[in-house]
Amino acid sequence: MIADSLASVKNQIAEVAKNVGRDLNSIRLIVVSKQVPSEKIIEAYQAGAKCFGENKIQEAISKIDQVRLQDADWHFIGHLQKNKVKYLDSQFSLIHSVDSLTLAKKISEHSVSQGRVQSILLQVNISGEEVKFGMEPSELKEQLPTFGQLQGVKIRGLMTIPPQDPDPENSRKYFSGLRQLRDTCQALKVQGVELNELSMGMTSDYKVAIEEGATLVRVGTAIFGKRPA
Repeated sequence: MIADSLASVKNQIAEVAKNVGRDLNSIRLIVVSKQVPSEKIIEAYQAGAKCFGENKIQEAISKIDQVRLQDADWHFIGHLQKNKVKYLDSQFSLIHSVDSLTLAKKISEHSVSQGRVQSILLQVNISGEEVKFGMEPSELKEQLPTFGQLQGVKIRGLMTIPPQDPDPENSRKYFSGLRQLRDTCQALKVQGVELNELSMGMTSDYKVAIEEGATLVRVGTAIFGKRPA
């Protein structure tokens, strides 16, 4: 049952928050609905899920139109190709995966043309893996003032994806690394940049991520089960 799985994840988030002395309201659960059919998304919504994360822009737009959930919050969490920016609209309250200044500029131009401001997170390749998208920490710090000058976007925080590992403890150093990078960047007091959000942690390691300061955790498999390969 999706409702039982969702309740279990929420309870575990609450338990971890309590154990580390964090305000539960400072942590949001993003229910990852990629490859999940509309009826299951509706089931999750009826069970209390309010924020959903999608990773393919056209599929996401189609689903949002299908399910028509009035007060649901939709986040884009997948790799965003520059040629897909044109599909973005105001239905996405937050984009987690802005992995370069070039992409941010594209989103900025598109948002300005629509007369709106798009909230975004900057994706950092904190592990240094060649296969991962994201900016290097040094690149982020160097470019932060330029990000802050962009019109049509609001920089809200950082996101990372650690290397896949069956032991969640092995993700801890990457999560703490992102938090420390955020703290360093916040101390720079760059105009136009807010870094209150830390998007990190998925089904396998979201509890460790919360212990290290995550404000947004992206959980799908623990709620919907495994997707098709």
